Amino acid sequence: MNERFEVWAPEARRVDVVVGGERLPMAADEGGSGWWTADVPGAGHGTDYGFALDGAADPLPDPRSPWQPSGVHGLSRVYEHDRFAWTDAQWRGRPLPGSVLYEMHVGTFTPEGTFDAAIGRLDHLVALGIDAVELLPVASFPGHHGWGYDGALLWAPHEPYGGPDGLKRFVDAAHARGLAVILDVVYNHLGPDGNHLGDYGPYFTSAHSTPWGDAVNYDQEGSDEVRAFAIENALMWLRDYHFDGLRLDAVHAITDHGAVHILEEMAQAVSALSAHLGRHLFLIAESDLNDPRLVTSREAGGYGLDAQWSDDFHHCLHAALTGERQGYYCDFGSMETLKKALTRVFVHDGTMSTYRGHRHGRPVDVEKLPAYRFLGFLQNHDQVGNRGAGDRIGAVLAGAGLSPGLLKVGAALLILAPFTPMLFMGEEWGASTPWCYFTDHQDPELARAVSEGRRREFSRHGWTGEVPDPQAVDTFRRSVLDWDEPAAEPHAGLLDWHRSLIALRRARPELTDPRLTAASVETGDGDAATGRWLTMRRGGVLVAANLGGGAVRLPAAGGGDRLLLASDPAIHMETGVNGDSKTPVVTLPGASAAVIG
Repeated sequence: MNERFEVWAPEARRVDVVVGGERLPMAADEGGSGWWTADVPGAGHGTDYGFALDGAADPLPDPRSPWQPSGVHGLSRVYEHDRFAWTDAQWRGRPLPGSVLYEMHVGTFTPEGTFDAAIGRLDHLVALGIDAVELLPVASFPGHHGWGYDGALLWAPHEPYGGPDGLKRFVDAAHARGLAVILDVVYNHLGPDGNHLGDYGPYFTSAHSTPWGDAVNYDQEGSDEVRAFAIENALMWLRDYHFDGLRLDAVHAITDHGAVHILEEMAQAVSALSAHLGRHLFLIAESDLNDPRLVTSREAGGYGLDAQWSDDFHHCLHAALTGERQGYYCDFGSMETLKKALTRVFVHDGTMSTYRGHRHGRPVDVEKLPAYRFLGFLQNHDQVGNRGAGDRIGAVLAGAGLSPGLLKVGAALLILAPFTPMLFMGEEWGASTPWCYFTDHQDPELARAVSEGRRREFSRHGWTGEVPDPQAVDTFRRSVLDWDEPAAEPHAGLLDWHRSLIALRRARPELTDPRLTAASVETGDGDAATGRWLTMRRGGVLVAANLGGGAVRLPAAGGGDRLLLASDPAIHMETGVNGDSKTPVVTLPGASAAVIG
């Protein structure tokens, strides 16, 4: 057994690899690349090691550590990927078009908070009709529990979740059930606790600033190896852990002024890997830019990513359902903005953003870009967890005295919209558990700074009331899903509604039609008497939604004369109204939705 250790440390004068308490000198690359190597006889799978720079007394973890059994401050451990016995040799992936996604945080998805425990709930997702599970970040982060966006060692799966083998068991089990798996990865910053990349080389630059301090160095001196670090990390998750796609966190916080943007280079590399493996692989961006160039093909001058989140759709739907107008919701909420989001994708497509104080976004070419390139959602980890109390939309509606029937209305507009729909874990049954912001920082000063920063952020958004302490263990525990709820009312009824909507979406081809131009929307934004309503026609299917409190009667022409789904038993259809025997009319009580076809 002989293990080769490698590390990039271009500014170091000396690097030792520490194995079994013994320091062994590493050889610098003669070409001056900044790489150091050492072959260590007897080392292999399970060997603990670290790197000591310039004679430092304490070794640091490997920046590319594959295994961190003792956390972000401990030694790294050698991990041999070939030792795992995969059973998914016949898996060829799941294309993104037509899929329904499900966002999951491993630590709160089950009481155990592990990959293996999550496997035990995968059949629930299959029965729901989910096609792909999107995991919040699992790269090693400080402490036991957290969201994962403060990862410090990006190549090592979080040990409390189950480490490398646990993650592979989860992906393998998902594939066995026909579920694709997507991983949320963070290349715009690293968490401060346990982050030693800056000790090794110019991974960060003060040339650009971010909300987290110096930016990751993608375009300054020494950036070639930093870019390779990110791209090779992305390929590692797809190749060695068999992930089907990656969700790229907050790409608007990645600054790269090079001729070939890091996102474009990453997309090229993933396309090449997909061709080599013969599997569908895709990249999904989270972006605050409202810029369709992210998902425009490279041949047409774009970055060539496969999809991006559509925050505008969320803001429109959330504000229309809840009536909230604080913070960034001030630009949304009317039925006209919801209509624009459903037909033009971005509400801010070069228009004035009151919240930002300037014009924002650019138009989507709806004739060329397919709808599935945009992810729609009513809830996600950010939109729930970044509220002061981590309240889900069901709690928001209850707090405003609004009908819980609006949850079914929101689900219908989400799942039957032209976009790729994504549910947040527990949304399908209207989970009563909150999902708060929680951390487990070991540094008291950092913990205090995070808590105070969150309070300031909430204040800016106009949210008042008690903010749970992110460091309190109870804040984390309260966020764990209660799996007794799906079998009890009203949760069971909402779960059945979601299942029916997803089944209908799969059964009717017009509901996965990729053409944005194939959807037509009409709205009414009246008072309490005339109601707030929306009809969305997609081929021979008509979705009629009443977001108001009083009943409305809407023409259902072109949508057939059968009531396919009804969220309320009082919904009914009739013909021959006002002497017109050809046009059916649907009557919707307040806070209800119907699907006609």
